[in-house]
Amino acid sequence: MNKIGLIGGITPESTILYYRILNELNTNSLGKPHSAKVVINSFDFGEISKLQKESNWGQLNVLMANSAKDLENAGATCILICANTMHLCIEAVKNVVKIPVIHIAEATSKSILKKQLKKVILLGTKYTMEKDFFVTILNSFGIEAVIPELEDRNEIHRIIYDELAAGEIKKSSKEKYLSIIDKLLKNGAEGVILGCTEIPLLIKQEDVSVPVFDTTKIHATAAFNLVTK
Repeated sequence: MNKIGLIGGITPESTILYYRILNELNTNSLGKPHSAKVVINSFDFGEISKLQKESNWGQLNVLMANSAKDLENAGATCILICANTMHLCIEAVKNVVKIPVIHIAEATSKSILKKQLKKVILLGTKYTMEKDFFVTILNSFGIEAVIPELEDRNEIHRIIYDELAAGEIKKSSKEKYLSIIDKLLKNGAEGVILGCTEIPLLIKQEDVSVPVFDTTKIHATAAFNLVTK
């Protein structure tokens, strides 16, 4: 396989998932002792989180773009931004590199279409649920996004930043997520997008009766398929 570049540390927990998935994919493809060719440029998430809270997306664009250039210079043949939220900076990244930058929402939309679904729940950070960068792409594929109500969005966001980002898994938080999902399924949703790369730490397919779209796994698999053609 060719080398995959990861813009990581946003959060470290999700970067670990990407690394594990990519290694498993190449081991499954070629057998032991093969592993993935990956180069990671990892941020201090405390600095990224501070800029997010300040809505300083201009500086975040600069940081993401510089990270992408470093990855390209290190020999990466494609780039993954290892967080749904930070795809708000994807155009800044695409503008400075000549290699493919795979959009997590596009890869996820293609996966949803394979299941022939048209209406899915979108869970993620408040940035992902409330800004239009993910929803717009879903809509362009003919998919309707169902967004939790404000109180539920606040709780989903809190659990991501206060717990999952630090690798803290709580039964009570899992139950809260499943309660929110169940409420929206009763309103006609056909599937669930785990639209934050940490949520798969908490919610699995076996927890939900409808198709679950793990954006971390979908994104990593799209990159693996690209570099192993």
